[in-house]
Parts: sequence; structure tokens; C-alpha cells
Amino acid sequence: MQKIQDLSLDHLIKQPRLKKEKTPVLFMFHGYGSNEDDLFSFADELPEELFIISVRAPYSMSGFGYAWYAIHFDAEDGKWSDDSQAIKSRELIKDFIDEACEAYELDKENTTLLGFSQGSILSYAVALSYPEKVKNVVALSGYINEGILAPDYTTNNFSKLSIYASHGTVDQVIPVEWAKKTPGFLKALDVDCTYEEFPVGHGVAPQNFFSLKKWLEEHI
Repeated sequence: MQKIQDLSLDHLIKQPRLKKEKTPVLFMFHGYGSNEDDLFSFADELPEELFIISVRAPYSMSGFGYAWYAIHFDAEDGKWSDDSQAIKSRELIKDFIDEACEAYELDKENTTLLGFSQGSILSYAVALSYPEKVKNVVALSGYINEGILAPDYTTNNFSKLSIYASHGTVDQVIPVEWAKKTPGFLKALDVDCTYEEFPVGHGVAPQNFFSLKKWLEEHI
């Protein structure tokens, strides 16, 4: 494990245990109020040929943690997301992918995004807005927010993009009903998609992890 500070976003890296001629890369994007250490706990259990980069979100929260965009609470409107901040984060991630692949000499044609919750929402946004930069997405406990996709995303070529999505059936943070829309949305775009549900809340069950790991082994 190594932490570096000379790229545009703070992050942790893990070198692959199995060297290949071209090194596939997996970027991790944590949820609201967390940090780059969170998903990085998965790193040792993921396919050994992966170069893993766990990224810290750009917006510092008061007290603890970081966010990809603000979530506001209003008595009349309820909870709502700051889409303008989310779009800025989408662009930061898009640029960081190029920056990191060049800096670490990684395979730009074999890039995977793994996100949880808010990080999952941003992973969808980057992949659907810029599918030429992403081969695979593992989207955990998130949903597709059309408001933060590039305006012309429907004209993109998604033929090389594959997505694994999962959600807890009793998720108390992001309703499973929101996630259930994912397969139909992606099918309409001709995006290859695997969608699974697990009897948990807002988290990743062991069986969920084993399933996503198997999917990754088949797609990287």
C-alpha cells in the first residue's frame, strides 16, 4: 500500500500481485461521509492482476469524512442532491482516470470503476458520459441520476461497457425501488448489465462481495 500526493485527487494505491504485460486498473469511489480507506479494505481480496486506486472525494465535510457532492435537507423539499457539485466531481474523476493511467503506466483499455452509494452514482455518471474511458463498472448500493449525465450521453457507443449493479432489499438510505430501475435503463442503451439484490441494508453482504468478485474475474 502506498499513498501519494502529487496527482490531482488524494488516493491510496495497491500494486498488482500478478504482473501482466498490460496492467488493468480498478478505481474505488467511497460513499458520502467516508474516505479512501473504506473500500480499500476490499483490495487484498480482489483479482491479483489489478492495480487498485482508492480515491478520496474532493469535498471535506465538517467533523469527518468527504463527499463527492453535498446532500441538503429541507423541511419542504426533503432530501436533495447538489447536482452541480456532482457534475464537477464527474469531470474531476474523468480527468483523474487519464492522469493516473499515464502516471502509473496502466492499461487505459481495461479500466474498472467500483463505487459504493454516492461513489456508485458517480461511477454510473462517468461511465455513461464517457464510455470510451471505462470498460467495467461495479455499482454497489447506488442508482443512476440522469441529472448528472452528459447532455448527449444517449448518442454514446456503449458496446464495450459492462456493468454489475447490486442493492440491499432493505436499504434504508437509497430505496431499492430506485435501483430496480437500473436494468431497464441500461437495457434501453444496449449496455451489458448484471443486477442482483441481497437481503441487507445499506452495505455489502459477504455473498454480494463474492458475487462481484466472480463477475470481475470474468470481465477484466
